[in-house]
Amino acid sequence: MSLHILRPGLLTTVQDLGRVGFQQDGIIVSGAMDAQALRVANLLVGNEETAAGLEITLAGPVIRFDTDHLLALTGAPLAATLNGRLLGLNRAVWVAAGTELACGPVRAGCRAYLAVAGGVAVRQVLGSRSTYLRAGFGGLAGRALRAGDVLPVGEPSALGARIREVVGAAASSAAAAATATTIGAAAFAAARFTPGPALCPVPAAQPLLRAVRGPEYGQFSAASQQAFWREPFAITPEADRMGYRLHGPPLRRPTPTELLSGAVTFGTVQVPAGGQPIVLLADHQTTGGYPRLAQVISADFSGLAQARPGQQLRFREVTLEEAQTLYLAQEQRLRALRQALASRAWRF
Repeated sequence: MSLHILRPGLLTTVQDLGRVGFQQDGIIVSGAMDAQALRVANLLVGNEETAAGLEITLAGPVIRFDTDHLLALTGAPLAATLNGRLLGLNRAVWVAAGTELACGPVRAGCRAYLAVAGGVAVRQVLGSRSTYLRAGFGGLAGRALRAGDVLPVGEPSALGARIREVVGAAASSAAAAATATTIGAAAFAAARFTPGPALCPVPAAQPLLRAVRGPEYGQFSAASQQAFWREPFAITPEADRMGYRLHGPPLRRPTPTELLSGAVTFGTVQVPAGGQPIVLLADHQTTGGYPRLAQVISADFSGLAQARPGQQLRFREVTLEEAQTLYLAQEQRLRALRQALASRAWRF
């Protein structure tokens, strides 16, 4: 089984949940920017949450399926069609061999995710299929997809095969009842079941990101601390998978001192000498020497990943205990979705 890329979109890459366990060697984690969206997409088609899918940035690809497939699109809402017919998001969709998926521009947010039952089965590099563009490895030849690429797809799990059979049966029924003018409807069938809005949020026009104080928070002036929590910061065009450079009120340390490089992670807010913060993202370096003013909490990584250049961000302080509670609630929602699908507690 395989996916044929007819048009690649603006920036479409193979991503999974990242390359874990090599940061001490200087190898970054990388992986999906919006990990929750990819995890949900994988669950909907019966994959392990760690399976590789496609990360679609701002404008999507056109893909032809060579065999029957089960797919799901999540993340940023975009205009997607199958053989010219509108496709619903955040649900399992059976598609027949020869069907073409066309993904247009996103209507809000920045990144959408396509999962297929069986996962995108490119070769693993250091235990992950994620594409790391700057180093040129992982994914398909370490690069963004191009027209003419063919991506291998693995065998669906038992759950994925069962979901594909149930959803595909609806298409078979439609085909049996179709007339010559409606036969195209049998090219795909979409499940009615969708996760709750907490797992499929609509990206905000001005994201409010909750954060805890960073290790060097106390080195900043009281005025800078207050400005960080009270004022909006715009995402500049200097934004990619490594990080967003922000523009807002300058954030100052009264007595700047040299710092030893320290650990950084997704959501770390660093402040260079110029006073304009940088928020690190999936392709962040393993260590950094700029003071770490704050750390965006993991429950808000999706909101951060869906922000785009030109948008404004705001930050709100929470305690570590609040951050842990929000993280556990997010994981519980994902667990509930996983259990519901496995127990057939869904209705198509």
